[in-house]
Amino acid sequence: MADEYYFEEGCFITERHNRPDDPGVSVARARVPVGVTTRWHVLTGITERYLIESGEGEVWVGEAPPWRVRAGDTVVIAPGQRQRIANVGSADLVFLAVCTPRFVPEAYRDVG
Repeated sequence: MADEYYFEEGCFITERHNRPDDPGVSVARARVPVGVTTRWHVLTGITERYLIESGEGEVWVGEAPPWRVRAGDTVVIAPGQRQRIANVGSADLVFLAVCTPRFVPEAYRDVG
């Protein structure tokens, strides 16, 4: 498994599966520290799903009002929708980010 690294968006990422020979999907573990809100961003041409594993968060997608998420919740983000997530709990917010097709850096755009 790859090492965890800090991503400029404001969270820590561990790539679980992201390979050019399997372009249909990627899976990364994201960790948002207590009190942190990630930057507004969009993914062009990629549907992203947050599968919340632990912690408590507040998520914003598109123009919808923010809503609370916790372990067991899933958030689906359509391509091109702006998004961000905040850790509003007392422990790290951890979720899997499942992207279809797979995440590529060129698809990421900061709209902070």
